[in-house]
Amino acid sequence: MDWIGNLVGRKSYSCDVVFRVVEIVNREGEEFAVLYGAEVRLVADAPVSDLVLITDKELERIEEEWKSQESESYRSFTNDTHNVDERKGSSSESSSFHLPGRVLHLDGDPQYLKKCLATYATLHVPAIGIHCAESEMPARVAALIEKYLPHILVITGHDAYLPSRGKRTDVHSYRHSAYFVKAVQEARKKMPSLDQLVIFAGACQSHFESLIHAGANFASSPLRVNIHALDPVYTVGKISYTSFKESVVASDILKHTLADEKGIGGIETKGVLRIGTPYRAEMYTE
Repeated sequence: MDWIGNLVGRKSYSCDVVFRVVEIVNREGEEFAVLYGAEVRLVADAPVSDLVLITDKELERIEEEWKSQESESYRSFTNDTHNVDERKGSSSESSSFHLPGRVLHLDGDPQYLKKCLATYATLHVPAIGIHCAESEMPARVAALIEKYLPHILVITGHDAYLPSRGKRTDVHSYRHSAYFVKAVQEARKKMPSLDQLVIFAGACQSHFESLIHAGANFASSPLRVNIHALDPVYTVGKISYTSFKESVVASDILKHTLADEKGIGGIETKGVLRIGTPYRAEMYTE
């Protein structure tokens, strides 16, 4: 059968993660599937013989769970920031306007990128999205920063710890962590200040320590666990809507993500929201 594009589970892992089949490769006469998490930023591979199709009924149940989780993240975010829509607010805010931080989002997965951009729009976070293979990010990030001049940079895609490559402490034991680290380093060459450019980097199971030491403000994954596809969006969305006079710490962010302290961590970071006056309705009309 044609597995490409189908949603599957791995029998050997009791179908604990739903994957999308993106490629079939032949290894010494056996077919293997390259798998991207359907909702988590995990990349894996497995023998085709280990795959089981997710039934329509099971998919319907899983999608309801995903929607419920995403809705809770959205409610938490909007309740906390209460400034998502600049055109609403109390009478004391009616004469001011808000300029949230602009995001440049590099994503190794085009489907996730599309979903992230839709969520940025819902949250009223200005964002530019670029689909870029993880291996290409170090070479492209500097030029993209120069072109788009973001306040916040997201470097994400898919990742995984591969025990066959070595110890968990070695960044080269991960599928894409070394690329993420190099991309962060290249970004910091352009904009060294942690306040001038706020960086989130990483995906599922990424080498957190290396990303932070490379210059990321926030990163995944402290205990090498999986993170949700939209966790980077809610992480930087919180920063985008926090005043530059205030700081954000990891606990502020985790309230809005599906990750906990095992999945996302970081350093104290200034927000990037600016408030201006006067508010004029025509500023928001074409």
